[in-house]
Amino acid sequence: MFSMGRIILSCFFSILLLVVQAQDMTVASFNIRMKTNADTGNLWDNRKAALTNLIKFHGFEVFGIQEGFYAQVQDMKQLLPGFNYVGVGRDDGKQEGEHSAIFYNEKRFKVLKDGTFWLSATDTGKPNKGWDAVLPRICTWAIFEDREHGKRFIFMNTHFDHVGVVARRESAKLILAKAKEFAQDLPLILTGDFNVDETNEAYHTLANSGIVQDVYDLAKVVYAPNSTFNGWGKALKAAERIDHIFITKPFTVYRYGILTDTYLGKFPSDHFPVMSELSW
Repeated sequence: MFSMGRIILSCFFSILLLVVQAQDMTVASFNIRMKTNADTGNLWDNRKAALTNLIKFHGFEVFGIQEGFYAQVQDMKQLLPGFNYVGVGRDDGKQEGEHSAIFYNEKRFKVLKDGTFWLSATDTGKPNKGWDAVLPRICTWAIFEDREHGKRFIFMNTHFDHVGVVARRESAKLILAKAKEFAQDLPLILTGDFNVDETNEAYHTLANSGIVQDVYDLAKVVYAPNSTFNGWGKALKAAERIDHIFITKPFTVYRYGILTDTYLGKFPSDHFPVMSELSW
C-alpha cells in the first residue's frame, strides 16, 4: 500500500514537472498603419492609446509590427512599460522609413543577437529594392532567450511588397535561408504583413516549405471572424488573411485569433492584429 502511494506521488510530481517545463508564449503580428494626416478623424495621436491598450489587454509578449515609423515606435515604447524593441528604418538602416520592429517583454526575454536585412537578390546589407518590388523591404530578426528557463528561439518580422510578385516569392525563400544562417536549428517564429492571402504562391512558398507552418492550421482554437485587413471598416471580407504567423517545431499552438477590437466605434489600425498562444 505504501509502495502504491509512493508510485502515485511520483507520478503526480512528474506530471507537475512537465506542466512547469511547458512554456506558454503569446505572439502576434500587427500592421499599425503609418502616421499620416490623411487619416482625418482617426489620426495616430487619437488611436495610439487604444492600440497599445489592446496589446496590453491581450497579453502580447513578443510581436512584430509593420508600417511603424520612428515616432510611432517611440510612442509605443513609452506606452508599453516593460517592453523594448529591435529594428531600424528601411530607408537608411537607422531611423528613416518604415520599421519592421519586434517588441518584446524585457522581464521575460533577453536579446542575444539581432539585425535587419533587405529583401533583395543583390545586397541584403543596405537599403535597396529587390526584384520587382516598388519599395525597399526589410526583415528584422532577433535571437531571444527566456530569462527563466534559458530556452532560445529566433523571431523574424517582415512586410512584403504590395506589388512585386517575384519579390514576394523570392523574399519568402530568402527569409527561410537567413533563418538557417542566423540561428541554425533554433525554433523560428515568423510574423508579418505578407500582402498575400492563403491562396497565393508566395504564401505557399512558406506554408508548404516543409520548414514553417501557419499557426492558423495548427491551432486547437481558431477565432477568425473576418479578414485581417479592414480598410478602416470599408474593406472587410468574410475571410482573407494577409497578415500571418508561421512557426517551426517544437511549438504547439493552442489558440489563434484575428482581434477585432474597436474603440468608440473606430479601428486602432486599418489591419487587425493576429495573435497566437504557443507552448514549447
